Amino acid sequence: MRAAAATAARLAARAVRATPVRSLRIEASARRVAGAALVGAAAFAVATPAACAPAKLPAHGVPGTKYERTFIAVKPDGVQRGLVGNIIARFEAKGYKLVALKMVWPTKEMASKHYADLSSKPFFNGLTDFFSSGPIVAMVWEGDNAILGGRKMLGTTNPRDSEPGSIRGDLCVITGRNIIHGSDGPDSAEHEINMWFKPSEVNDHALAEAAWVYED
Repeated sequence: MRAAAATAARLAARAVRATPVRSLRIEASARRVAGAALVGAAAFAVATPAACAPAKLPAHGVPGTKYERTFIAVKPDGVQRGLVGNIIARFEAKGYKLVALKMVWPTKEMASKHYADLSSKPFFNGLTDFFSSGPIVAMVWEGDNAILGGRKMLGTTNPRDSEPGSIRGDLCVITGRNIIHGSDGPDSAEHEINMWFKPSEVNDHALAEAAWVYED
């Protein structure tokens, strides 16, 4: 009995002595973890200075570059084939900024006005009939050299002559169903944008990723 009591007393004393030590060890360990976290955070801050963050750019792009807007329309065949998202994705991936977009079903009069420069061509009536045969998706894209760059992305009028990688080269096969229209110069871009969009429908906004597309 005495031996059992003595053993119990020794175990109790040992527990009492161990408790504060264990607490101190836990506290010290927590301090070490917290210290390491602070050191890590400081190291990350040094490795990623503010200079690495993208600068805020003007809504119309980087000063000193040729920043322009172009009119792009997905024709009725492109809309019916479900290619609108594919085409938008290509322009976004290029780095251009979408500043206006709408779906509209053109009248024959609107189609004739849009293609007025081709009114003397023998295919004019068929072209305007087709352009007014269903909804189109009208867009305005903005960026450096956007008019010529956009035309290159479209490919040639005849898809048979369009290079693989272009929209027409990849997505269509004949001229009469070439799915997309793009302004061919500054004058036509201005005319077409003003025809299809009110000034209030074209947005001036800064693109968050612009600093990763353009240099200062």
